[in-house]
Amino acid sequence: MTRLAILSDIHGNLPALEAVLQDLTQFRVDHVIVAGDAIDRGPFSVQVLERVTHNGWAVIRGNAEFYLLDYNTPRAPAEWSDPTLFPLHPRLHRQLNGRWLTAIAAWPDTLSLRFPDAPPIRVVHGSPRSLRELIYPISTDAEIEAMLAGVEETTVVAGHTHLAIERRVGHWHILNPGTVGIPVDGVMSASYMLLEGNEEGWQPTFRRVPFNREPLLQECMRQGYADECGVIGRLVMQDFETARPRLLTFLCWREICCPDAPLTEELLEEFGKVNLWDYMPLAYHVNLPT
Repeated sequence: MTRLAILSDIHGNLPALEAVLQDLTQFRVDHVIVAGDAIDRGPFSVQVLERVTHNGWAVIRGNAEFYLLDYNTPRAPAEWSDPTLFPLHPRLHRQLNGRWLTAIAAWPDTLSLRFPDAPPIRVVHGSPRSLRELIYPISTDAEIEAMLAGVEETTVVAGHTHLAIERRVGHWHILNPGTVGIPVDGVMSASYMLLEGNEEGWQPTFRRVPFNREPLLQECMRQGYADECGVIGRLVMQDFETARPRLLTFLCWREICCPDAPLTEELLEEFGKVNLWDYMPLAYHVNLPT
């Protein structure tokens, strides 16, 4: 029987990754797979890359890796040059330029895993159509079938949403291990998934591992997230502090209520007065406060 560990969306959160590595010591696994977004947001992208590459894990690119590779190139959208909207991109590019940039440039965008004792697996970050497309727990069967059209593998592993999934749609078994680095369901713990396979298919076991967020927040402060990175930097820290998608919700609220408003402290204060659940995407309405 083949046993895999599937990690996704580490996002430069070294304390969370170290907690997962410690948890993994109690299991024998044949391979560790990272389904994209190893870097970005968190302040420990270099250290995370060192762990991932030293251990020889199979890693695919997510949208965070594309941000890094396309930043400051003709491929980059014009808005990426706005330092108020994208304050972390220049910092990440400076940190990872050189050998890391070259290494990530050669990572694949998808994997097809073909073990002799279990059905093949397709590993993607978002969906087989796009690394930025989202397969949510609340996505309809029709939406998922459209995203998976033409995929021969009957088991599909995706990340990107930061929400754990096990769904069966048509002949596909769809899995998402959740997020190691940025939990968004109100539970301050890292998520990953064990997969055990045989000729009948793959059986997932979802793991939640507590981690100490204080070293993460302290390093964010040391690197100037709160001061040098403005509103976006503060919201990234709020994501880490609350285990809720505060940055995403802020961007949704701004787009709806004041799309032309500059990213100022006053705007952030105004956002602090709104009911988050009115603007948070419905897929993230999980573990609601009572």
